[in-house]
This record gives sequence, structure tokens and C-alpha cells, in this order.
Amino acid sequence: MQSPVPVTLPGPAWPDGPDLYPVPDAADHLMGEWTVERTLVDLGTGRSGSFRGTAVFRTDGDGRVLHTEEGELRWDGTPGRAGRTLVLLPGPDGTCEVTFADGRFFHDLDLRTGAWAVHHPCAADSYEGAFAVVSRDEWHVRWRTTGPAKDHLQRTVYRRRPVAGA
Repeated sequence: MQSPVPVTLPGPAWPDGPDLYPVPDAADHLMGEWTVERTLVDLGTGRSGSFRGTAVFRTDGDGRVLHTEEGELRWDGTPGRAGRTLVLLPGPDGTCEVTFADGRFFHDLDLRTGAWAVHHPCAADSYEGAFAVVSRDEWHVRWRTTGPAKDHLQRTVYRRRPVAGA
């Protein structure tokens, strides 16, 4: 596996250490609406983009939590609509299993210390993810993807949307 290339992305610095916010129950904490700001960089070509939109976490009635994102993806200045749906399967200990919408396993999620790292193999590619919760209302995700045809870095900041009337 290649060593990660240090890249400076716009936005806040990557959180770590004692400033993390422990979350005893990941699914419960994530419920609601969030703004999404994502920066994407193709390290092999130097091309970059961004995603701006919303994420909604809601129960589906079967004990699952649907994570739906919708927004605008700008790649090399060209805008387009983009979105995705993931499913969280909450565990009794406050952790979750995260799957793709079609049920395939993606990764586990344990935010009880405020931070979590995951690995997801996808064909010849490798996805290394890191999660950091900085407050009740903000969390960050970083993905580094390497493989024969990919050398990507993305960083996302989620901020809780205020509840109307609260």
C-alpha cells in the first residue's frame, strides 16, 4: 500500500486528542439533519472538487437508520446533482454496522471515544476512513482511497442543522 501523501485541504484542521467528543450511541447521536461540506482531491491528477448539501439520518421503522445525502457536486468547476444512501444497523452497545443501500457491508462505526478508523477493501482499491466527533453538533470524516486507478482524498465536515422552533 502506498503511503498517504500529505495534502492541505481548505477548512478546519483535522481534530484529534482531548478535544474529541465521545458519543455513547452513534445512531442516536447522528439522528436529524446535517449540512455537508466535502472537499475531494484526485492526488494523481491534481483535479479537485467539492460537494455541498445535506445529510438526513432517520429511522425506517425496522430499527435501521437511513443516511441520505443530497447536494451539488462540483468537479473541476462543473456542477451537477449528487447523492447517496447508506444504512446504519445499530448495535446494543452504541456501535453501528454501516451498509450500502443494497445491503452490502461497508464498515463498522464506533464513536464511543469520539474517534474511529476503518478499512474497506473494494476490488483492487483500498479505502481508509477516519471519523472524529468534535461536539454535539459537528463531526468530520476523512477517506483516503488508493489502488491501481485511484489516488483520492476527501474530507467532510457535518454540522447539525438547527431544529425549527428550538
